[in-house]
Amino acid sequence: MMFCSGQLPLSKGEPLPVKERMEMPLATEKTDAGLTPGLLKVLHKQLSSKGMVTTADLREKWKHLGLPEEQLEAILQLDSFGEEVEWMKLLALGCSVLGGSLLSSMKQACEILTRDPEGGAARIPFETFSFLYSYLAGIDEEISETETKAFLQGIKEQADQHSGMVLIRHFLPYSFIFY
Repeated sequence: MMFCSGQLPLSKGEPLPVKERMEMPLATEKTDAGLTPGLLKVLHKQLSSKGMVTTADLREKWKHLGLPEEQLEAILQLDSFGEEVEWMKLLALGCSVLGGSLLSSMKQACEILTRDPEGGAARIPFETFSFLYSYLAGIDEEISETETKAFLQGIKEQADQHSGMVLIRHFLPYSFIFY
């Protein structure tokens, strides 16, 4: 690697340009992943209390986190949002970007929304789980309403045994959770 003077720092007795600690890289291109679970959680903390969020406010918060604008536009195009966005729907779509599959997206949502300590059970209320799952399943044209209702009924039966809380193990096999 060459520097402006054409010499390596070591040859001039200078320390190498090595970071002392890991930093989160900022997305700079359209193809960069950008959004991370941690950044989505930051957005959730900033915007969830509002319920409905203006797209202008969302764009501002998104930009302040150094996330690619193209990624937000792609997420917004997944539904017919107007000038306002229902935050929990946007959170669900953000989780789908992170998760890839519906169940992986729900795992991301549980980990972002839980009040459990990090590494805990990542429990969320059944009502919240049901809303997010139904919303994402409704966007996925391959999942019928009958399948969605049957799946949620099974989850509700398990949640009822845990004070109405859904745990990740209720919908993902252990092998998926740990690998």
